[in-house]
Amino acid sequence: MKKIEVLVENKKVGELFFEKEKNSYGFNYTADFKPISLIMPYRASTYNWKYKLHPIFDMNMPEGYLFEIFKKYLSKEHGYIDDFLVFSYLSPNIQSRLTYKSWCNKNEFVSLDMNEILNNDTPDTFTKILNTFLTKNAISGVQPKSLALLNDKESLTTKEYIIKTWGEEYSELSLNEYFCLKAVEKAGVKIPNIQLSKNKKFLLVERFNYDKESDGFVGFEEILVLLGKNKDEKYGGSYEQIAKAVYSVTSNKLQSIKELYKVIVMNYLLKNGDAHLKNFGILYDNSLKNIWFAPAYDIVNTVVYLHKDRPALSMFGKKVWFGKKELIKFGVQSCYLSPTEAKEMYEQCIESLKSSIEVLKSYIIHNQDFKDIGEMMIATWSLSLDEKTYKEVPNEVIRNSPKSKRA
Repeated sequence: MKKIEVLVENKKVGELFFEKEKNSYGFNYTADFKPISLIMPYRASTYNWKYKLHPIFDMNMPEGYLFEIFKKYLSKEHGYIDDFLVFSYLSPNIQSRLTYKSWCNKNEFVSLDMNEILNNDTPDTFTKILNTFLTKNAISGVQPKSLALLNDKESLTTKEYIIKTWGEEYSELSLNEYFCLKAVEKAGVKIPNIQLSKNKKFLLVERFNYDKESDGFVGFEEILVLLGKNKDEKYGGSYEQIAKAVYSVTSNKLQSIKELYKVIVMNYLLKNGDAHLKNFGILYDNSLKNIWFAPAYDIVNTVVYLHKDRPALSMFGKKVWFGKKELIKFGVQSCYLSPTEAKEMYEQCIESLKSSIEVLKSYIIHNQDFKDIGEMMIATWSLSLDEKTYKEVPNEVIRNSPKSKRA
């Protein structure tokens, strides 16, 4: 039986294996050193998981675009494909708190020049990136993206980035995400270091699981992992569950829950219908005593592409675009905030949205290629300023946007 060794701080702590006849994944600890996950403390018996990888491993599995590439590549090579085979190829190349040794060889990756990527954001460049770093792509999400090691000549550093691009189905997605993340940052929430390429075809997102002070990787777990779920369950949950999970595990609970509250409010205001259980996470150091809410990531306005889109998860048992009253109520009931605190933070988010609308208006004046998507973003963001609850974005908001009028 093939096995994958799992290491923490370069020390082997256990083995992952797959029993194909039972369609069951198992993990055994081989040393009582440090746990591989906050939900998997050391124990002598096997951690069995039916049909899917354990959540701590499954969160690294590619989806959508990347998975289809792996499916074609591995099916041709082996004549079959399953999660264990994909993870066997990916795991030796993962840089994180957990590292792995499998029967597949670890690859030596060359770094690419950051300036070259930023200034040549073409489909050919993205194909080059993907071919270079294919077996390093332990990242999820359905849009075209790839991990890459980029060399910054100015700072003389090499860092790991996620490079995101887009196709015709989701036009201008890089700029969409850039402006959404910047809006969240204006609200006082940490986001990863991000950069747009010259022609706005790529969004470069620096990985945030590396700690410069210790020159090592900190632990990262998605809320999906903390809830013991797999990627096919990422839309099955509530924002109340997320708040409860973050509050229960973080060490500085008040700071973490305030950051989470702002992120959730901003997702509603920005009309991001894809804020699911994989798009929130926590970080922790090797002592497992310092646990904090991770920077906000993967935030886009989805309504400009899917006009009837709604929130990915429920709040108060419903998936509707809640307004001021309900969002403040959520802060009080689920985020342990006083009414005054919840109201003040909500108002900070509203001010961030107002400022971001003005920034976007100014950008569109000088960048007409983004006019169609940008004006729809402004229309849906402006709807949030009336602070009312909507089951879904009304047709007239999209229909009356400048793009629709031109059409």
